[in-house]
Amino acid sequence: MFRISLSKVPLSRPVRPFIQNAQRRTVTTVRCDVPRRADIPSPRGPGKISTPQDFLKAIGRSSENKISIDSWDAFWRTSGWDMKNAGLSIQDRRYILWCMEKFRQNKPIEGFAHEERPKKKIRGRGPAVQFGKRIRSRRDR
Repeated sequence: MFRISLSKVPLSRPVRPFIQNAQRRTVTTVRCDVPRRADIPSPRGPGKISTPQDFLKAIGRSSENKISIDSWDAFWRTSGWDMKNAGLSIQDRRYILWCMEKFRQNKPIEGFAHEERPKKKIRGRGPAVQFGKRIRSRRDR
């Protein structure tokens, strides 16, 4: 082990001014342990979307059958953990939360709500699979 004594090492450069002024600066801190809740949007339009069930029905994918929340405020305060505890799959949770954020940004529901992507019928790609059948070479083996 080596021991280095810094008291005997001369400083070749003067201390930089930003280090000298560090004690005079004020630093503001933000509490990070408390998550900030986004604003709760008001129901839109006369009779269009006034309840959480109307919103879930408007975004599709039979979301109204997967989660049931009665009050508008409670719906907008629902987190992903609450939906997980209610038994929603990760795809459903992500879609509902994504639609909620788009609704908060005042985007029309017709612009962002969409159905699920259909499952692939053919696995793989390229000439090995064509028309759902595996293509084998014609050369003798």
